[in-house]
Amino acid sequence: MATEETQRSRIMTDQMADYITRVEELAYELKVREAMTRNPKIVRPDLTMRECLDLFRQARISGAPVIDEKDQVIGILSIEDLILCMRDNRLDALISEYMTKNVLSVKENDPLVDALKIFVNANVGRLPVLDGDGYLAGILTKGDITRGLLKALQRDYHTEEVRRYRASHLFEDIESDRTSLILRYNIKARDFTTGGAASSNIKRALLRLGANAQIARRVGIAVYESEMNLIIHTTEGGVIRVEIEPHQISIDAYDYGPGIRDIEMAMRPGYSTATEQIRELGFGAGMGLVNIARCVDQMVLESTVGKGTRLRMKIFLKDQSTVGEGRTTS
Repeated sequence: MATEETQRSRIMTDQMADYITRVEELAYELKVREAMTRNPKIVRPDLTMRECLDLFRQARISGAPVIDEKDQVIGILSIEDLILCMRDNRLDALISEYMTKNVLSVKENDPLVDALKIFVNANVGRLPVLDGDGYLAGILTKGDITRGLLKALQRDYHTEEVRRYRASHLFEDIESDRTSLILRYNIKARDFTTGGAASSNIKRALLRLGANAQIARRVGIAVYESEMNLIIHTTEGGVIRVEIEPHQISIDAYDYGPGIRDIEMAMRPGYSTATEQIRELGFGAGMGLVNIARCVDQMVLESTVGKGTRLRMKIFLKDQSTVGEGRTTS
Protein backbone atom coordinates (compact mmCIF):
# COMPACT_ATOMS: atom_id res chain seq x y z
CA MET A 1 0.00 0.00 0.00
CA ALA A 2 1.33 3.42 -0.96
CA THR A 3 2.16 5.74 1.90
CA GLU A 4 0.50 9.14 2.25
CA GLU A 5 3.78 10.78 1.27
CA THR A 6 4.03 8.63 -1.88
CA GLN A 7 0.46 9.49 -2.84
CA ARG A 8 1.16 13.20 -2.41
CA SER A 9 4.20 12.92 -4.66
CA ARG A 10 1.99 11.62 -7.47
CA ILE A 11 -0.26 14.68 -7.46
CA MET A 12 0.23 16.77 -10.62
CA THR A 13 0.84 20.37 -9.63
CA ASP A 14 0.55 23.41 -11.94
CA GLN A 15 4.33 23.79 -11.83
CA MET A 16 4.83 20.18 -12.95
CA ALA A 17 2.23 20.66 -15.69
CA ASP A 18 4.35 23.45 -17.18
CA TYR A 19 6.94 20.83 -18.14
CA ILE A 20 4.54 18.47 -19.91
CA THR A 21 5.86 18.12 -23.46
CA ARG A 22 3.90 17.82 -26.69
CA VAL A 23 5.01 14.17 -26.89
CA GLU A 24 3.36 13.47 -23.54
CA GLU A 25 0.19 15.21 -24.71
CA LEU A 26 0.15 13.12 -27.88
CA ALA A 27 0.42 9.91 -25.86
CA TYR A 28 -2.97 10.79 -24.40
CA GLU A 29 -4.48 12.08 -27.65
CA LEU A 30 -3.43 9.32 -30.04
CA LYS A 31 -5.25 6.00 -30.20
CA VAL A 32 -3.45 2.66 -30.36
CA ARG A 33 -4.79 2.10 -33.89
CA GLU A 34 -2.86 5.16 -35.09
CA ALA A 35 0.49 3.63 -34.16
CA MET A 36 0.02 -0.15 -34.46
CA THR A 37 1.24 -2.34 -37.32
CA ARG A 38 -1.70 -3.69 -39.27
CA ASN A 39 -1.86 -7.18 -40.80
CA PRO A 40 0.98 -8.57 -38.69
CA LYS A 41 2.53 -11.96 -39.29
CA ILE A 42 0.79 -14.63 -37.22
CA VAL A 43 1.61 -18.22 -36.30
CA ARG A 44 -0.58 -21.22 -35.46
CA PRO A 45 -0.07 -23.34 -32.34
CA ASP A 46 0.47 -26.55 -34.36
CA LEU A 47 3.50 -25.17 -36.22
CA THR A 48 6.94 -26.32 -35.15
CA MET A 49 9.53 -24.01 -33.68
CA ARG A 50 11.72 -24.72 -36.70
CA GLU A 51 9.01 -23.45 -39.06
CA CYS A 52 8.59 -20.42 -36.87
CA LEU A 53 12.34 -19.76 -36.91
CA ASP A 54 12.27 -19.73 -40.72
CA LEU A 55 9.28 -17.36 -40.71
CA PHE A 56 10.97 -14.95 -38.30
CA ARG A 57 14.14 -14.94 -40.38
CA GLN A 58 12.36 -14.39 -43.70
CA ALA A 59 9.97 -11.74 -42.38
CA ARG A 60 12.67 -10.14 -40.21
CA ILE A 61 10.45 -10.03 -37.14
CA SER A 62 11.19 -10.80 -33.51
CA GLY A 63 7.75 -11.94 -32.38
CA ALA A 64 4.26 -12.88 -33.50
CA PRO A 65 0.84 -13.53 -31.99
CA VAL A 66 -0.36 -17.12 -31.88
CA ILE A 67 -3.86 -17.54 -33.32
CA ASP A 68 -6.10 -20.61 -32.90
CA GLU A 69 -8.64 -22.06 -35.33
CA LYS A 70 -11.28 -19.61 -34.07
CA ASP A 71 -8.97 -16.69 -34.92
CA GLN A 72 -8.54 -15.85 -31.24
CA VAL A 73 -5.21 -14.75 -29.78
CA ILE A 74 -4.05 -17.53 -27.45
CA GLY A 75 -0.38 -16.62 -27.05
CA ILE A 76 2.70 -14.71 -28.12
CA LEU A 77 5.90 -16.23 -29.49
CA SER A 78 9.06 -14.15 -29.26
CA ILE A 79 12.68 -14.49 -30.31
CA GLU A 80 13.48 -15.22 -26.66
CA ASP A 81 11.24 -18.30 -26.89
CA LEU A 82 13.13 -19.44 -29.97
CA ILE A 83 16.46 -18.99 -28.21
CA LEU A 84 15.19 -21.07 -25.28
CA CYS A 85 14.01 -23.75 -27.69
CA MET A 86 17.39 -23.90 -29.45
CA ARG A 87 19.10 -24.12 -26.08
CA ASP A 88 16.91 -27.14 -25.35
CA ASN A 89 17.68 -28.50 -28.84
CA ARG A 90 13.96 -28.90 -29.52
CA LEU A 91 13.32 -27.10 -32.80
CA ASP A 92 10.78 -29.76 -33.75
CA ALA A 93 8.63 -28.99 -30.71
CA LEU A 94 5.26 -27.31 -31.28
CA ILE A 95 4.86 -23.59 -30.79
CA SER A 96 2.22 -24.24 -28.14
CA GLU A 97 4.92 -25.65 -25.84
CA TYR A 98 7.05 -22.50 -25.80
CA MET A 99 4.67 -19.64 -26.42
CA THR A 100 3.66 -17.20 -23.68
CA LYS A 101 0.05 -18.05 -22.85
CA ASN A 102 -0.92 -15.26 -20.45
CA VAL A 103 -1.13 -12.56 -23.09
CA LEU A 104 -1.36 -8.86 -22.30
CA SER A 105 -3.25 -6.95 -24.97
CA VAL A 106 -4.78 -3.55 -25.74
CA LYS A 107 -7.83 -2.42 -27.71
CA GLU A 108 -7.38 -0.47 -30.92
CA ASN A 109 -9.38 2.47 -29.54
CA ASP A 110 -7.41 2.66 -26.27
CA PRO A 111 -5.29 5.78 -25.73
CA LEU A 112 -1.66 5.16 -26.63
CA VAL A 113 -0.68 6.02 -23.08
CA ASP A 114 -2.43 2.84 -21.85
CA ALA A 115 -0.06 0.75 -23.96
CA LEU A 116 2.91 2.77 -22.70
CA LYS A 117 1.92 1.96 -19.13
CA ILE A 118 1.88 -1.75 -19.91
CA PHE A 119 5.31 -1.59 -21.53
CA VAL A 120 6.66 0.23 -18.48
CA ASN A 121 5.16 -2.15 -15.93
CA ALA A 122 5.47 -5.48 -17.75
CA ASN A 123 8.45 -7.16 -19.37
CA VAL A 124 6.94 -7.52 -22.84
CA GLY A 125 8.20 -6.55 -26.26
CA ARG A 126 4.90 -6.44 -28.13
CA LEU A 127 1.19 -6.23 -27.51
CA PRO A 128 -1.57 -7.79 -29.63
CA VAL A 129 -4.16 -5.15 -30.54
CA LEU A 130 -7.76 -6.36 -30.49
CA ASP A 131 -10.78 -4.89 -32.24
CA GLY A 132 -14.19 -4.36 -30.66
CA ASP A 133 -15.09 -8.03 -31.17
CA GLY A 134 -11.89 -9.34 -29.60
CA TYR A 135 -10.17 -10.33 -32.86
CA LEU A 136 -6.63 -9.40 -33.80
CA ALA A 137 -6.46 -5.94 -35.41
CA GLY A 138 -2.70 -5.41 -35.28
CA ILE A 139 0.45 -5.59 -33.20
CA LEU A 140 2.10 -2.83 -31.21
CA THR A 141 5.77 -2.58 -30.27
CA LYS A 142 7.79 0.14 -28.58
CA GLY A 143 9.18 0.98 -32.01
CA ASP A 144 5.63 1.43 -33.34
CA ILE A 145 4.91 3.89 -30.54
CA THR A 146 8.05 5.89 -31.31
CA ARG A 147 7.22 6.02 -35.02
CA GLY A 148 3.60 6.94 -34.30
CA LEU A 149 4.62 9.82 -32.04
CA LEU A 150 7.19 11.08 -34.55
CA LYS A 151 4.61 11.05 -37.36
CA ALA A 152 2.15 12.94 -35.16
CA LEU A 153 4.81 15.52 -34.29
CA GLN A 154 5.58 15.90 -37.99
CA ARG A 155 1.90 16.49 -38.73
CA ASP A 156 1.80 19.01 -35.87
CA TYR A 157 4.81 20.83 -37.30
CA HIS A 158 3.37 20.90 -40.82
CA THR A 159 -0.02 22.13 -39.61
CA GLU A 160 1.59 24.87 -37.54
CA GLU A 161 3.75 25.95 -40.48
CA VAL A 162 0.66 26.25 -42.69
CA ARG A 163 -1.11 28.28 -40.00
CA ARG A 164 1.90 30.53 -39.58
CA TYR A 165 2.15 31.08 -43.34
CA ARG A 166 -1.53 31.94 -43.67
CA ALA A 167 -1.49 34.23 -40.65
CA SER A 168 1.73 36.01 -41.62
CA HIS A 169 0.23 36.84 -45.02
CA LEU A 170 -3.03 38.10 -43.52
CA PHE A 171 -2.39 41.74 -44.47
CA GLU A 172 -0.86 40.95 -47.85
CA ASP A 173 -2.66 42.34 -50.91
CA ILE A 174 -5.28 44.06 -48.73
CA GLU A 175 -5.71 47.64 -49.87
CA SER A 176 -7.03 49.97 -47.19
CA ASP A 177 -5.98 53.10 -45.37
CA ARG A 178 -5.80 51.19 -42.12
CA THR A 179 -5.78 47.39 -41.87
CA SER A 180 -6.07 45.61 -38.54
CA LEU A 181 -7.00 42.32 -36.91
CA ILE A 182 -9.16 42.52 -33.78
CA LEU A 183 -9.23 39.76 -31.17
CA ARG A 184 -11.81 39.90 -28.39
CA TYR A 185 -12.09 37.76 -25.27
CA ASN A 186 -14.76 37.73 -22.53
CA ILE A 187 -13.18 37.17 -19.11
CA LYS A 188 -15.23 35.75 -16.24
CA ALA A 189 -14.77 36.91 -12.66
CA ARG A 190 -13.09 34.36 -10.33
CA ASP A 191 -12.47 31.98 -13.24
CA PHE A 192 -9.01 30.86 -12.18
CA THR A 193 -9.36 27.56 -14.07
CA THR A 194 -9.13 29.16 -17.51
CA GLY A 195 -7.22 32.24 -16.37
CA GLY A 196 -4.37 32.92 -18.79
CA ALA A 197 -6.09 31.36 -21.80
CA ALA A 198 -6.63 34.70 -23.52
CA SER A 199 -2.99 35.71 -23.16
CA SER A 200 -1.83 32.33 -24.48
CA ASN A 201 -4.12 32.58 -27.51
CA ILE A 202 -3.02 36.13 -28.28
CA LYS A 203 0.65 35.24 -27.94
CA ARG A 204 0.18 32.28 -30.31
CA ALA A 205 -1.66 34.46 -32.80
CA LEU A 206 1.15 37.03 -32.79
CA LEU A 207 3.81 34.39 -33.40
CA ARG A 208 1.79 33.05 -36.32
CA LEU A 209 1.47 36.55 -37.70
CA GLY A 210 5.25 36.80 -37.72
CA ALA A 211 5.86 38.87 -34.60
CA ASN A 212 9.22 38.24 -32.99
CA ALA A 213 9.37 36.35 -29.71
CA GLN A 214 10.18 39.44 -27.64
CA ILE A 215 7.09 41.32 -28.85
CA ALA A 216 4.92 38.24 -28.28
CA ARG A 217 6.26 37.91 -24.72
CA ARG A 218 5.64 41.59 -23.92
CA VAL A 219 2.06 41.40 -25.18
CA GLY A 220 1.57 38.06 -23.44
CA ILE A 221 2.61 39.47 -20.05
CA ALA A 222 0.53 42.64 -20.44
CA VAL A 223 -2.58 40.67 -21.42
CA TYR A 224 -2.04 38.06 -18.71
CA GLU A 225 -1.82 40.67 -15.96
CA SER A 226 -4.89 42.47 -17.37
CA GLU A 227 -6.74 39.18 -17.56
CA MET A 228 -5.94 38.28 -13.96
CA ASN A 229 -6.99 41.74 -12.76
CA LEU A 230 -10.40 41.18 -14.36
CA ILE A 231 -10.65 37.74 -12.75
CA ILE A 232 -9.55 38.92 -9.29
CA HIS A 233 -10.99 42.40 -8.86
CA THR A 234 -14.25 42.53 -10.83
CA THR A 235 -17.68 41.27 -9.89
CA GLU A 236 -18.97 40.54 -13.40
CA GLY A 237 -15.74 40.00 -15.32
CA GLY A 238 -14.79 42.08 -18.32
CA VAL A 239 -13.45 42.19 -21.86
CA ILE A 240 -9.99 42.15 -23.40
CA ARG A 241 -9.75 43.56 -26.90
CA VAL A 242 -6.53 43.43 -28.88
CA GLU A 243 -6.12 45.25 -32.18
CA ILE A 244 -3.14 44.10 -34.22
CA GLU A 245 -1.81 46.36 -36.96
CA PRO A 246 1.42 46.02 -38.91
CA HIS A 247 3.14 48.72 -36.86
CA GLN A 248 1.37 48.73 -33.51
CA ILE A 249 -0.61 46.56 -31.10
CA SER A 250 -3.38 48.13 -29.03
CA ILE A 251 -4.70 46.35 -25.94
CA ASP A 252 -7.91 47.42 -24.25
CA ALA A 253 -9.12 45.79 -21.00
CA TYR A 254 -12.33 47.06 -19.47
CA ASP A 255 -15.07 46.09 -17.03
CA TYR A 256 -18.18 47.48 -15.38
CA GLY A 257 -17.17 46.47 -11.88
CA PRO A 258 -16.43 48.26 -8.61
CA GLY A 259 -13.79 50.61 -10.01
CA ILE A 260 -10.57 51.87 -8.40
CA ARG A 261 -10.78 54.54 -5.69
CA ASP A 262 -7.17 55.71 -5.91
CA ILE A 263 -5.41 55.13 -9.26
CA GLU A 264 -2.14 56.65 -8.04
CA MET A 265 -2.09 54.24 -5.10
CA ALA A 266 -3.03 51.30 -7.36
CA MET A 267 0.05 51.97 -9.49
CA ARG A 268 2.41 51.53 -6.53
CA PRO A 269 4.29 48.19 -6.36
CA GLY A 270 2.77 45.85 -3.81
CA TYR A 271 -0.52 47.67 -3.40
CA SER A 272 -3.52 45.35 -3.77
CA THR A 273 -7.17 45.21 -2.76
CA ALA A 274 -7.33 41.42 -3.26
CA THR A 275 -9.04 39.49 -0.47
CA GLU A 276 -7.17 37.16 1.85
CA GLN A 277 -8.80 34.22 0.08
CA ILE A 278 -7.38 35.37 -3.28
CA ARG A 279 -3.94 35.87 -1.73
CA GLU A 280 -4.02 32.32 -0.36
CA LEU A 281 -4.46 31.12 -3.95
CA GLY A 282 -1.22 32.88 -4.86
CA PHE A 283 -2.71 35.92 -6.62
CA GLY A 284 -3.14 39.58 -5.75
CA ALA A 285 0.49 40.49 -5.01
CA GLY A 286 -0.05 44.03 -6.27
CA MET A 287 2.49 43.84 -9.12
CA GLY A 288 0.09 43.48 -12.07
CA LEU A 289 -0.03 47.12 -13.19
CA VAL A 290 3.69 47.52 -12.53
CA ASN A 291 4.47 44.53 -14.76
CA ILE A 292 2.18 45.86 -17.48
CA ALA A 293 3.89 49.26 -17.43
CA ARG A 294 7.26 47.59 -17.98
CA CYS A 295 6.00 45.77 -21.08
CA VAL A 296 4.08 48.43 -22.99
CA ASP A 297 5.03 51.73 -24.60
CA GLN A 298 1.86 53.57 -23.58
CA MET A 299 -0.55 52.89 -20.75
CA VAL A 300 -3.65 54.82 -19.65
CA LEU A 301 -5.71 53.71 -16.65
CA GLU A 302 -9.17 55.24 -16.16
CA SER A 303 -11.63 54.25 -13.46
CA THR A 304 -14.86 55.45 -11.88
CA VAL A 305 -16.00 53.95 -8.60
CA GLY A 306 -19.19 51.99 -9.08
CA LYS A 307 -19.01 52.17 -12.88
CA GLY A 308 -15.88 50.31 -13.91
CA THR A 309 -12.29 50.50 -15.10
CA ARG A 310 -10.60 50.79 -18.48
CA LEU A 311 -6.93 50.05 -19.14
CA ARG A 312 -5.59 51.05 -22.55
CA MET A 313 -2.13 49.97 -23.69
CA LYS A 314 -0.06 50.29 -26.84
CA ILE A 315 3.10 48.62 -28.11
CA PHE A 316 4.76 50.23 -31.13
CA LEU A 317 6.49 48.00 -33.65
CA LYS A 318 9.65 49.11 -35.39
CA ASP A 319 10.39 48.08 -38.97
CA GLN A 320 12.23 44.92 -37.95
CA SER A 321 9.36 43.77 -35.75
CA THR A 322 6.31 44.61 -37.86
CA VAL A 323 3.48 42.07 -37.85
CA GLY A 324 2.29 40.41 -41.04
CA GLU A 325 3.21 41.41 -44.55
CA GLY A 326 1.50 44.81 -44.47
CA ARG A 327 3.41 48.03 -44.84
CA THR A 328 0.60 50.34 -43.85
CA THR A 329 1.64 53.18 -41.59
CA SER A 330 -0.45 53.86 -38.49
